[in-house]
Amino acid sequence: MKIATSSFLILMLMFCRDNMNSIESGVYKWDDHPVTKSELKETRKIFEGESHHFKYLKIHATTQFPGAKPSKAHANEDAEECIIVKEGQMKISIEGKSKILNSGGVILLMPQQMHSIENVGDTNLTYYVMKYKAKKGMNIERGQNEGGSLMLDQSDLKFKESKRGGGIAYFDRPTAMCERFEMHITQLNKKGPSHKPHEHIESEIILVISGDTEMMIDGINYQGGAGDFYFANSGSMHGISNATDKECKYFAFKWF
Repeated sequence: MKIATSSFLILMLMFCRDNMNSIESGVYKWDDHPVTKSELKETRKIFEGESHHFKYLKIHATTQFPGAKPSKAHANEDAEECIIVKEGQMKISIEGKSKILNSGGVILLMPQQMHSIENVGDTNLTYYVMKYKAKKGMNIERGQNEGGSLMLDQSDLKFKESKRGGGIAYFDRPTAMCERFEMHITQLNKKGPSHKPHEHIESEIILVISGDTEMMIDGINYQGGAGDFYFANSGSMHGISNATDKECKYFAFKWF
């Protein structure tokens, strides 16, 4: 009986692993996600499931309070991560190399690389972690050939002005999990759209940094402020706008 029960549990775990819910297009509000608290740290899950190109995709946010112990050094065997600093000052260490990142800092973390994160400031450190596994499988060699892991502080990057406001390009390249992964910040100074609604093969996430925004996805209008995520599935018709005449900023990242 015990053997049968154990076999049943293993089969159920395998079924759940291989039949994850698809992540739906829409808005995911910062205030809607329950917070899990521990000593000098708290976390909140934004979403978890599968998407058009990823068999596994999870985004969560972690806050390390001042004095929190660094995260234990570890490596992801078969997953890649993109990490974004929301607030505070982070020390990121990857395979023995370290860098201090501030708000707007971004990490592209290759699979199978030892890493740890530490709050080295005197305020809260909050960061988002996007963890994903490609349906087409992992290509470590491709990721290494295209530059490997990245540690980018916003102060090291250039702001390019445009008629509507401007933006900052972070990267546009293949990775170990993606044939293309592109990431940038857009700033809109006045009310109105960033561009006309459009569609593309890439799935896309918009992470609002500041201001009030509106986004149309497949004919449905959503609203989002600082800390909120929009998710547009591959092939979805979508377009984002500044909802007011006050400045707004957001990260946009897409992949296939």
